[in-house]
Amino acid sequence: MTRTWFGDGVTGDEPARDVDEAEKGEGARPTVLLVEDDARLAALVRGYLDEHGFTVDVVTRGDRAADRIRQTNPDVVLLDIGLPGQDGLSVCREIRAGYAGAIVMMTARGDEIDEVLGLEIGADDYVAKPVRPRALVARLRANLRRIAERTPRAGERGVRVVGALSIDPGQRTVCYRGARVPVSTSEFELLEILARRAGHTVSREELLGESRGLRYDGLNRSIDLRISRLRRKLGDDSENPELIVSVRGVGYMLVTRP
Repeated sequence: MTRTWFGDGVTGDEPARDVDEAEKGEGARPTVLLVEDDARLAALVRGYLDEHGFTVDVVTRGDRAADRIRQTNPDVVLLDIGLPGQDGLSVCREIRAGYAGAIVMMTARGDEIDEVLGLEIGADDYVAKPVRPRALVARLRANLRRIAERTPRAGERGVRVVGALSIDPGQRTVCYRGARVPVSTSEFELLEILARRAGHTVSREELLGESRGLRYDGLNRSIDLRISRLRRKLGDDSENPELIVSVRGVGYMLVTRP
Protein backbone atom coordinates (compact mmCIF):
# COMPACT_ATOMS: atom_id res chain seq x y z
CA MET A 1 0.00 0.00 0.00
CA THR A 2 1.13 3.56 -0.65
CA ARG A 3 0.13 6.54 1.39
CA THR A 4 -2.08 9.51 0.92
CA TRP A 5 -0.72 12.51 2.79
CA PHE A 6 -3.15 14.84 4.50
CA GLY A 7 -2.47 18.48 5.20
CA ASP A 8 -2.31 17.85 8.94
CA GLY A 9 0.25 15.09 8.59
CA VAL A 10 -2.22 12.20 9.09
CA THR A 11 -1.75 9.36 6.62
CA GLY A 12 -4.17 7.05 4.91
CA ASP A 13 -3.78 4.28 2.32
CA GLU A 14 -4.36 3.94 -1.39
CA PRO A 15 -3.70 0.97 -3.72
CA ALA A 16 -0.03 0.54 -4.55
CA ARG A 17 1.61 -0.34 -7.85
CA ASP A 18 5.20 -1.35 -8.45
CA VAL A 19 7.43 1.43 -9.77
CA ASP A 20 9.79 0.30 -12.51
CA GLU A 21 13.17 1.81 -13.27
CA ALA A 22 11.89 3.73 -16.30
CA GLU A 23 9.27 5.41 -14.17
CA LYS A 24 11.92 6.53 -11.68
CA GLY A 25 13.61 8.44 -14.47
CA GLU A 26 17.21 8.56 -15.67
CA GLY A 27 19.98 11.11 -15.80
CA ALA A 28 20.33 14.16 -13.57
CA ARG A 29 17.96 14.34 -10.64
CA PRO A 30 15.49 17.23 -10.94
CA THR A 31 15.59 19.63 -8.01
CA VAL A 32 12.48 20.54 -6.03
CA LEU A 33 12.12 23.25 -3.41
CA LEU A 34 9.31 22.20 -1.07
CA VAL A 35 7.85 25.12 0.88
CA GLU A 36 5.78 23.50 3.64
CA ASP A 37 5.53 24.28 7.36
CA ASP A 38 4.08 20.92 8.43
CA ALA A 39 7.26 19.06 9.42
CA ARG A 40 5.74 15.58 9.21
CA LEU A 41 4.14 16.17 5.82
CA ALA A 42 7.35 17.73 4.51
CA ALA A 43 9.35 14.68 5.65
CA LEU A 44 6.90 12.30 3.95
CA VAL A 45 6.94 14.25 0.68
CA ARG A 46 10.70 14.65 0.74
CA GLY A 47 11.29 10.95 1.39
CA TYR A 48 8.92 9.81 -1.34
CA LEU A 49 10.26 12.22 -3.95
CA ASP A 50 13.82 11.26 -3.08
CA GLU A 51 12.95 7.60 -3.71
CA HIS A 52 11.52 8.57 -7.10
CA GLY A 53 14.49 10.44 -8.49
CA PHE A 54 14.17 14.00 -7.15
CA THR A 55 16.51 16.04 -4.99
CA VAL A 56 14.41 17.93 -2.47
CA ASP A 57 15.22 21.00 -0.41
CA VAL A 58 12.75 22.15 2.25
CA VAL A 59 11.86 25.62 3.51
CA THR A 60 9.33 25.90 6.33
CA ARG A 61 8.48 29.62 6.14
CA GLY A 62 7.05 31.65 3.30
CA ASP A 63 9.20 34.69 4.06
CA ARG A 64 12.34 32.61 3.48
CA ALA A 65 11.24 31.00 0.21
CA ALA A 66 12.03 33.78 -2.28
CA ASP A 67 15.67 34.08 -1.19
CA ARG A 68 16.15 30.31 -1.34
CA ILE A 69 14.66 30.18 -4.84
CA ARG A 70 17.00 32.93 -6.03
CA GLN A 71 19.98 31.18 -4.46
CA THR A 72 19.31 27.63 -5.71
CA ASN A 73 17.11 28.11 -8.81
CA PRO A 74 15.29 24.74 -8.44
CA ASP A 75 13.59 23.04 -11.36
CA VAL A 76 10.25 23.05 -9.52
CA VAL A 77 8.85 24.94 -6.54
CA LEU A 78 6.22 22.93 -4.66
CA LEU A 79 4.48 25.65 -2.70
CA ASP A 80 1.91 25.34 0.07
CA ILE A 81 -0.54 28.22 0.45
CA GLY A 82 -0.89 28.39 4.23
CA LEU A 83 2.58 29.35 5.45
CA PRO A 84 3.97 31.37 8.36
CA GLY A 85 5.66 34.67 7.59
CA GLN A 86 4.25 34.99 4.07
CA ASP A 87 1.48 33.00 2.42
CA GLY A 88 2.12 30.91 -0.67
CA LEU A 89 0.13 33.15 -3.01
CA SER A 90 2.28 36.13 -2.04
CA VAL A 91 5.44 34.08 -2.55
CA CYS A 92 4.25 33.01 -6.01
CA ARG A 93 3.50 36.62 -6.95
CA GLU A 94 6.92 37.77 -5.73
CA ILE A 95 9.05 35.18 -7.53
CA ARG A 96 7.14 34.67 -10.76
CA ALA A 97 8.69 37.42 -12.86
CA GLY A 98 12.26 36.28 -12.21
CA TYR A 99 11.83 32.51 -11.96
CA ALA A 100 11.59 30.37 -15.10
CA GLY A 101 10.93 27.00 -13.48
CA ALA A 102 7.56 25.47 -12.65
CA ILE A 103 5.50 26.55 -9.64
CA VAL A 104 3.11 23.90 -8.33
CA MET A 105 0.74 25.08 -5.60
CA MET A 106 -0.65 22.82 -2.88
CA THR A 107 -4.24 23.72 -2.02
CA ALA A 108 -6.87 22.36 0.34
CA ARG A 109 -9.35 20.14 -1.48
CA GLY A 110 -12.43 22.05 -2.55
CA ASP A 111 -10.81 25.50 -2.22
CA GLU A 112 -11.38 26.49 -5.85
CA ILE A 113 -10.67 30.12 -5.09
CA ASP A 114 -7.09 29.21 -4.12
CA GLU A 115 -6.64 27.31 -7.38
CA VAL A 116 -7.98 30.22 -9.42
CA LEU A 117 -5.89 32.80 -7.59
CA GLY A 118 -2.77 30.66 -7.90
CA LEU A 119 -3.20 30.32 -11.66
CA GLU A 120 -4.00 34.00 -12.04
CA ILE A 121 -0.78 35.13 -10.37
CA GLY A 122 1.46 32.74 -12.26
CA ALA A 123 1.36 29.21 -10.85
CA ASP A 124 1.80 26.51 -13.49
CA ASP A 125 -0.18 23.78 -11.76
CA TYR A 126 -1.68 22.73 -8.45
CA VAL A 127 -2.21 19.62 -6.38
CA ALA A 128 -5.03 19.26 -3.88
CA LYS A 129 -4.63 18.12 -0.30
CA PRO A 130 -4.81 15.36 0.78
CA VAL A 131 -1.80 14.82 -1.46
CA ARG A 132 -1.69 11.53 -3.35
CA PRO A 133 1.99 10.58 -3.71
CA ARG A 134 1.84 9.00 -7.15
CA ALA A 135 -0.27 11.83 -8.53
CA LEU A 136 2.21 14.35 -7.12
CA VAL A 137 5.13 12.64 -8.85
CA ALA A 138 3.16 12.53 -12.11
CA ARG A 139 2.36 16.25 -11.83
CA LEU A 140 5.98 17.18 -11.20
CA ARG A 141 7.22 15.07 -14.10
CA ALA A 142 4.58 16.48 -16.44
CA ASN A 143 5.68 20.03 -15.62
CA LEU A 144 9.34 19.12 -16.12
CA ARG A 145 8.54 17.56 -19.50
CA ARG A 146 6.68 20.65 -20.63
CA ILE A 147 9.61 22.87 -19.72
CA ALA A 148 12.09 20.54 -21.46
CA GLU A 149 9.95 20.30 -24.59
CA ARG A 150 9.67 24.08 -24.82
CA THR A 151 13.40 24.67 -24.31
CA PRO A 152 15.18 24.35 -27.67
CA ARG A 153 18.72 23.12 -28.10
CA ALA A 154 21.32 25.72 -29.01
CA GLY A 155 20.78 26.92 -32.57
CA GLU A 156 17.62 24.88 -33.00
CA ARG A 157 15.18 27.78 -33.20
CA GLY A 158 15.60 31.53 -33.43
CA VAL A 159 13.55 34.42 -32.17
CA ARG A 160 9.95 34.36 -33.40
CA VAL A 161 8.58 37.79 -34.36
CA VAL A 162 4.88 38.53 -34.75
CA GLY A 163 4.24 42.23 -35.37
CA ALA A 164 5.64 44.14 -32.37
CA LEU A 165 5.92 40.93 -30.35
CA SER A 166 9.13 38.87 -30.20
CA ILE A 167 9.53 35.51 -28.48
CA ASP A 168 12.94 33.97 -27.83
CA PRO A 169 12.62 30.21 -27.13
CA GLY A 170 16.28 29.88 -26.20
CA GLN A 171 16.17 32.55 -23.51
CA ARG A 172 12.46 32.01 -22.85
CA THR A 173 11.87 35.74 -23.00
CA VAL A 174 9.09 37.89 -24.42
CA CYS A 175 9.40 41.47 -25.66
CA TYR A 176 6.57 43.69 -26.83
CA ARG A 177 7.16 47.04 -28.49
CA GLY A 178 10.76 46.94 -27.39
CA ALA A 179 10.08 46.25 -23.70
CA ARG A 180 10.66 42.93 -21.97
CA VAL A 181 7.50 41.38 -20.55
CA PRO A 182 7.88 39.11 -17.48
CA VAL A 183 5.90 35.92 -18.08
CA SER A 184 5.56 32.61 -16.27
CA THR A 185 6.54 29.28 -17.80
CA SER A 186 2.92 28.42 -18.58
CA GLU A 187 2.24 31.88 -20.03
CA PHE A 188 5.32 31.60 -22.24
CA GLU A 189 4.22 28.20 -23.51
CA LEU A 190 0.74 29.47 -24.31
CA LEU A 191 2.02 32.56 -26.09
CA GLU A 192 4.51 30.52 -28.10
CA ILE A 193 1.76 28.18 -29.28
CA LEU A 194 -0.33 31.15 -30.39
CA ALA A 195 2.71 32.74 -32.08
CA ARG A 196 3.49 29.57 -34.06
CA ARG A 197 -0.02 29.77 -35.48
CA ALA A 198 -0.39 33.54 -35.57
CA GLY A 199 -3.36 34.71 -37.62
CA HIS A 200 -5.19 31.42 -37.06
CA THR A 201 -7.65 30.45 -34.35
CA VAL A 202 -6.36 27.93 -31.82
CA SER A 203 -9.04 26.13 -29.82
CA ARG A 204 -9.02 25.84 -26.04
CA GLU A 205 -8.76 22.08 -26.46
CA GLU A 206 -5.61 22.44 -28.55
CA LEU A 207 -4.09 25.02 -26.21
CA LEU A 208 -4.75 22.88 -23.16
CA GLY A 209 -3.48 19.72 -24.83
CA GLU A 210 -0.29 21.24 -26.20
CA SER A 211 0.62 23.29 -23.14
CA ARG A 212 -0.46 21.00 -20.31
CA GLY A 213 -1.11 17.60 -21.87
CA LEU A 214 -4.73 17.61 -20.69
CA ARG A 215 -8.07 17.11 -22.40
CA TYR A 216 -10.45 20.05 -22.37
CA ASP A 217 -13.72 19.15 -20.65
CA GLY A 218 -15.50 22.42 -21.31
CA LEU A 219 -15.03 23.50 -17.68
CA ASN A 220 -11.28 23.99 -17.27
CA ARG A 221 -10.61 27.73 -16.90
CA SER A 222 -6.81 27.65 -16.80
CA ILE A 223 -6.41 28.72 -20.45
CA ASP A 224 -8.77 31.67 -20.04
CA LEU A 225 -6.96 32.72 -16.85
CA ARG A 226 -3.58 32.62 -18.57
CA ILE A 227 -4.91 34.58 -21.53
CA SER A 228 -6.26 37.18 -19.11
CA ARG A 229 -2.84 37.46 -17.43
CA LEU A 230 -1.04 37.73 -20.76
CA ARG A 231 -3.37 40.48 -21.94
CA ARG A 232 -2.81 42.40 -18.73
CA LYS A 233 0.98 42.09 -18.97
CA LEU A 234 0.99 43.04 -22.65
CA GLY A 235 -1.33 46.00 -22.09
CA ASP A 236 -3.98 44.44 -24.30
CA ASP A 237 -7.40 45.75 -23.25
CA SER A 238 -9.44 42.75 -22.12
CA GLU A 239 -12.69 44.51 -23.08
CA ASN A 240 -11.46 45.31 -26.58
CA PRO A 241 -8.31 43.22 -27.21
CA GLU A 242 -6.23 43.95 -30.28
CA LEU A 243 -3.38 41.47 -29.82
CA ILE A 244 -4.91 38.26 -28.43
CA VAL A 245 -8.48 38.13 -29.66
CA SER A 246 -11.24 35.76 -28.61
CA VAL A 247 -13.05 33.70 -31.21
CA ARG A 248 -16.42 33.08 -29.63
CA GLY A 249 -17.08 29.45 -28.80
CA VAL A 250 -13.75 28.30 -30.22
CA GLY A 251 -10.58 29.74 -28.70
CA TYR A 252 -8.02 32.49 -29.28
CA MET A 253 -5.94 34.01 -32.06
CA LEU A 254 -2.76 36.07 -31.99
CA VAL A 255 -3.18 38.99 -34.40
CA THR A 256 -0.29 39.52 -36.81
CA ARG A 257 -0.55 43.26 -37.42
CA PRO A 258 2.03 45.59 -35.76
